[in-house]
Amino acid sequence: MTTIKMSKELQNPRGVYSIPVTPFKDNGELDIKSLKKCIEFCLEKGAHGIVMPVNASEVSTLTDIERDLVLKEAIKTVSGSVHFVAGVTGNSIEQVTERSRIAQDLGADSIMTMPAVKISSAQYIYDYFGEISKTVGIPLWIQNNDMQGKLVPTKVIIDLINDFENIIYLKEESGFAGHVISEVVEKVGSKCKSIMGGIGGTFLMDEYRRGASGTMPAGHFTDIVVSIWNALDTQKKDKDGNFVINDRARILWESLLPSLNFERRFGVTAYKWVFWKRGIIESPTTRLPVTKPFDSSDQLELQKIMDRLSPLMT
Repeated sequence: MTTIKMSKELQNPRGVYSIPVTPFKDNGELDIKSLKKCIEFCLEKGAHGIVMPVNASEVSTLTDIERDLVLKEAIKTVSGSVHFVAGVTGNSIEQVTERSRIAQDLGADSIMTMPAVKISSAQYIYDYFGEISKTVGIPLWIQNNDMQGKLVPTKVIIDLINDFENIIYLKEESGFAGHVISEVVEKVGSKCKSIMGGIGGTFLMDEYRRGASGTMPAGHFTDIVVSIWNALDTQKKDKDGNFVINDRARILWESLLPSLNFERRFGVTAYKWVFWKRGIIESPTTRLPVTKPFDSSDQLELQKIMDRLSPLMT
């Protein structure tokens, strides 16, 4: 494996790593113009990193050609301004290793994958990530998301980080993410250069207290999540060694909870609707099977949530 040199800022990801959606035209075709605007929006609103194509990007609905085109355009738009994480999850080790090489060749700073769903044992999960790590010279994120994929046992996460020099990042969004974060921090220490939460930042306060270094939310409210993070990240600890949560950060985060609650039901359909209402993408069109039922009453409720959040939008 060839080790690629990275700046300290890029090697130690911290902050809000926003996930742009993949915009489609009304007829369902890929909308590259809106994709670029979506990424630029996330950057302008202060994202510390960009992540795609992943679940919030409707990656499962993209053809191989579309996926590569989205990745190429995203890396080109970011142009090294922040850390770029390429999602490479697939259905087989062959598929994922190929996607990993493509991402590296295009200039991604790191790659992220969940285990293939069909993998059935802890040993297979370990071997899966180990094989991927050997095919590239850029860092690898373990994505632990048991709602969308296969649960990665905490012991496997710890072993992978201890055993492979480029498996140094974790996106932890399993059912008891906080417990996993605490155990990983305790068992691997500085070998893990970044742990980020998911689920839109729903449990960001608890994750930060335990040692998380950021969050990876969908990018439609990047400005608000960045404000929360900037208020939160004092890196002060209490007498027990826990990171301190200040009142300003908690108040801002609590203001976002109605949106996060709404998004748990509607997912990408909600993300795209907000991007569309904010004038960033030309259409809120989603693809099956990601598309959720979204009627006029749902739209009214999300608009009310946006109205409440408008003072926090920049």
